[in-house]
Amino acid sequence: MASLRKRSTAVATGVLTFALIAGVTGPAGADPAIDNPTAALERLTELSRTSEQTAEAMHNAQIDLDSKLAVQRDAETRHQQDIERLDAARAEMARFQPAIDRLTAANYQGGRVNRLFAVMISDSPQQLLDQMSTLSVLSADTAAQVREFKDASDVATAAEESSRRSADDARTATEHARVISDDLQRTQSDLKEQIAEVTAAFAELSSAEKAQLAGSVFPPGYDPSIVLQGLVPGSNASALQAALTQVGKPYVWGATGPDGYDCSGLMVWAYRQIGKTLPRSSQAQAASGVPVRKADLQPGDLVLYYDDASHVGMYAGNGNIVHASTYGVPVKVAPLDAYPFYGARRY
Repeated sequence: MASLRKRSTAVATGVLTFALIAGVTGPAGADPAIDNPTAALERLTELSRTSEQTAEAMHNAQIDLDSKLAVQRDAETRHQQDIERLDAARAEMARFQPAIDRLTAANYQGGRVNRLFAVMISDSPQQLLDQMSTLSVLSADTAAQVREFKDASDVATAAEESSRRSADDARTATEHARVISDDLQRTQSDLKEQIAEVTAAFAELSSAEKAQLAGSVFPPGYDPSIVLQGLVPGSNASALQAALTQVGKPYVWGATGPDGYDCSGLMVWAYRQIGKTLPRSSQAQAASGVPVRKADLQPGDLVLYYDDASHVGMYAGNGNIVHASTYGVPVKVAPLDAYPFYGARRY
């Protein structure tokens, strides 16, 4: 996580430089509505970018923790089942123990059962049966008891070994979950501090700067009703239609709606409306689905940004995306090339 924080700061600085260049050469890096950012807006942009990366890292850590906890639960369940099998096998051995004890006592008394011990340490059930057939000294009932005792002993041995392995697996899974949980708590603590910095910086903006930051919810010439015409109902375009209904809602760290969203949270909410479940973080969303070339984008496809896939939007047609960009900026439609392109996915 320390390396993540260093990388976040480095990327945020790069984004700020990119944004400043964009003010002269065209939209990129920062919100395209901010053509000439003030020093206060520049500082807010840097702080916000870092917090957004941390928020997505937090979502990723939660996904990882959930996975590790699932492994832990499975290992603990297997261990409990192994213990139950071992207890049952030992109970079965105890049922035949009196007969085995009698045979053992007879051996010490010089009885004709010395060969019994060769039988009891046979390498396999078949070998046991083969040798037992030669022991005329044993009655059919006693032979059956010896066989079942041996079988129960074999089951107990296997169950005991399996129990040791599943106990080790459970301990390992628990340790992995603890490490991830500790990382998650540190990331949450980092995010809390960063959010405090962002909100404080935002509060220092003038009304004009806040309006400049928020910008317009639709770029010039974009009409959602026209874009949605002719799209196939029930396709991923329906996820786009859902996302467009949230335009104007506020950016909220860690939120999945319906009152506010972060970038990946908006994607999760929109796809949930059409019965599809998306991973919670932008990085996990970038790793799932089907890769799509930029030239082949269709309405509803997810578009990932930055070299760490720490931001995501949804292709909204006509070279635009709909996304929750940053604190102080509502859910809006923005140009596709407003940010450094990472890749796209179709679900």
